Amino acid sequence: MPDILILQERIKNSILVGESDFREFKSALEGRPDNKKPRLAKKICEDIGEALVAFSNTDGGELVIGVEDDTTITGIPHSESDIEMMLNAVNSHVLHGQELPIVYKLKLTIENKIILFFQVEKGTSEIYQLPDGRVVIRKDKRTVPVRIKNLQFEQQETKSREYDRQFVDGAIVGDLDILLIQNLADNYIKGLTAERYLQQLGLAQYATNGLRLTRAAVLLFAKDIQRWHPRSQVRFIKINGTELLSGERYNVISDEFVQGNIYELIIKSWEMMRPYLAYKTEFGADSRFEQRYIYPEDACREAVLNAIAHRDYYNSNGIEVHIYNDRLELKSPGALLSTLTINDLEALDNRHESRNAKITYVLKVSKLMREMGEGMKRIFTLMAQNELQKPKLYSNTVWFTITLFNKSDFTQTQQDFLRLFSDYDLSSVQKRILVAGMNGKELSQADIYHAMNTKDRDTYDKEITSLRNQNLLQQIRTNFQAKNFAYHNKIEKSRVPRFVVQVPPDKHIRTYKII
Repeated sequence: MPDILILQERIKNSILVGESDFREFKSALEGRPDNKKPRLAKKICEDIGEALVAFSNTDGGELVIGVEDDTTITGIPHSESDIEMMLNAVNSHVLHGQELPIVYKLKLTIENKIILFFQVEKGTSEIYQLPDGRVVIRKDKRTVPVRIKNLQFEQQETKSREYDRQFVDGAIVGDLDILLIQNLADNYIKGLTAERYLQQLGLAQYATNGLRLTRAAVLLFAKDIQRWHPRSQVRFIKINGTELLSGERYNVISDEFVQGNIYELIIKSWEMMRPYLAYKTEFGADSRFEQRYIYPEDACREAVLNAIAHRDYYNSNGIEVHIYNDRLELKSPGALLSTLTINDLEALDNRHESRNAKITYVLKVSKLMREMGEGMKRIFTLMAQNELQKPKLYSNTVWFTITLFNKSDFTQTQQDFLRLFSDYDLSSVQKRILVAGMNGKELSQADIYHAMNTKDRDTYDKEITSLRNQNLLQQIRTNFQAKNFAYHNKIEKSRVPRFVVQVPPDKHIRTYKII
């Protein structure tokens, strides 16, 4: 039985912090603010089932019934039989035969109000389903349906999914960087001790022989990481050329590595990596020396952070960064999780699932990581904004690799065409739209969305309006005319040509062969 006083304090702190990717509040009431009444217990049970299945299929999480979205504790005014039914929803509202990885399902009293508290771990051996067979996951702060086959994970993947939550025999609080933990605790909730912080985030648990630490706690905060994980390191290999050669043609210029706990590793690896990104030093606009970078700094920082957070720590290898003349490859130990695909990641829709749920949770709470699933989208966006080739993702049974290229995303022919617009301050998105309209090609709405690599209507309106105001894009059909054209030609309105690119009149016009 958990220490109820400690658990109550932890739940109060969680309510104070608010909802997140890992935490959801559900009211037990419904109706107008001045006329609230109890919700049907059956509906609350459905909410419990959906939330806990979604958490189990993603990174685990907490559900509190009896709390409003604004963190107000309103309680559960239901009968004991209804409350018992809600507590049993962990069994009755999942697919028959499945058992959720429940940590807590408790009825507690906080601020003289009855609430229900559920905590569930990340699933490690199967995909969980609702009674009707549906599969749901956590996306941002929402529960959403997905199509995933009900599969059994490979034994190696199961071990890697469980690794950071396991308790470490012999590890004590004195083995950790207490000053770092206390600083993080102060930023989380003022007055929280280091020990309470570890418990609050699920990194430690009191037992009869004292505080037991998880592997996540040791990996994040160990003073001597070599004792616990010898390959908590990032290796940097600089190669002279575009491929690694051997023998007499061996072309490695330097081979260095840094190591430490995860917080140390994030800092040290970035300090070592940054010089490799420098292209040249030149005068900037304010007549000061500036270093120009061949890769966006933030994209590289995000890629390193993702590798450290999501690598397979059960695997004894370390992270490797190969710096070639034309690209930078970050190799992270461990295959991509079987519930994710390269296409899922390249869709850039914030789909996520963390191998190391506890580690990524702590990094997010301490604001080193942003919203879950945003990292890959941020990398792709930054590369596109800098007009560099799209990153390449690859996974085999041993490594997950992301490759960043330092070459322009535009061909030489396209770059020549864009020089016609050099007098204009164009965004990278606007350049892609102009390139899509080379050689007088008439552009439809679908063409423009494809060129922008987004379906966001606000971005479409903003970029099209800007190009039209600069007389670089001419409308050839109004919205009404496009509707009629689509009707008579039996095509989608979004595929009706609407615009053509206008080359500045003082520029030499030629036809560009598209390569």
